Amino acid sequence: MTPMLTRLLRGDGAPEAGTGEDSGTGEVSGVGANAEGGTGTDIRTGTGIGTEPDTGTRRPPGGRLRRAAAAGVAAALLLGGGGFFYGAHELRSAEPVRNRALTDTEATTRVAGDVDNALARIFSYTPDGTAAAERSARTVLDGRAARQYRDLFGQVRDDLTEQGVTLSTRAVRTGVIELDGDRARLLVFLDQTSRRGKGDATTAAAQLSVTARFDDDRWRIVDIKAR
Repeated sequence: MTPMLTRLLRGDGAPEAGTGEDSGTGEVSGVGANAEGGTGTDIRTGTGIGTEPDTGTRRPPGGRLRRAAAAGVAAALLLGGGGFFYGAHELRSAEPVRNRALTDTEATTRVAGDVDNALARIFSYTPDGTAAAERSARTVLDGRAARQYRDLFGQVRDDLTEQGVTLSTRAVRTGVIELDGDRARLLVFLDQTSRRGKGDATTAAAQLSVTARFDDDRWRIVDIKAR
C-alpha cells in the first residue's frame, strides 16, 4: 500500500349439575301403590304419585364440554390471529426487509459501481497527474472522507512527485452490506499496483469499509476505513 493510502486510512371443582330433589312428601308403602289418594311410588316413573314431578334437570356433561371446547377454539383463534399480525408487523419492520441490499439488485449494482469507480479515481495517479486525483476527490468524496483525503494528500503530494510514484488501483470485489434509503455501507477489496520511478512494479491488496451517501444523482463516499 502506498504511503498516501496508508496514512489516509490510519487515521420476552367439577361443573355444577342440577340436583333435582323430589318434591313429593308422601309415605312410600311399597311397590304396590294405594289405589285411592295414596302417595306410593309410581313404578314407571319413580316419582311420587299425587305429587308434582321433579322439576330439577341434570345437564348432560357433553354440553358443557362442547361449550368449553368452543371457547377454547375461539381463544386460540384470537391469540393466533394476534400472533399472526404481530409477526407480520415484525417481518415488515425487520432489518433484513429494510435492507435493500438483499432485495434490490439494480440499486445494489449502482452503488457498488459508483464506489468502485470513485476509489479507482482517487487512488490512481502519476507523478505529474496528482491534480487529476485531487479533482476527482472533490467530485466523489464528501464529509469526513473528503476532509481526510484533502489534508493528507496535501502532505504527501510533493513526495509523490519527487519520488516519481505511479499508482493504479482497481476494485476486485465489492460487497454491499447495507442499503437503506440514501445510505449504504460496503466492503471493498482493492488491488494496487505501484511503481517508484523506473523500478519494478509492486502489487498489494487493501480492504476498505466504505460508507456512501446518495446525493445529486450519484453515490458519494463519506467515510473510508481500513480493515
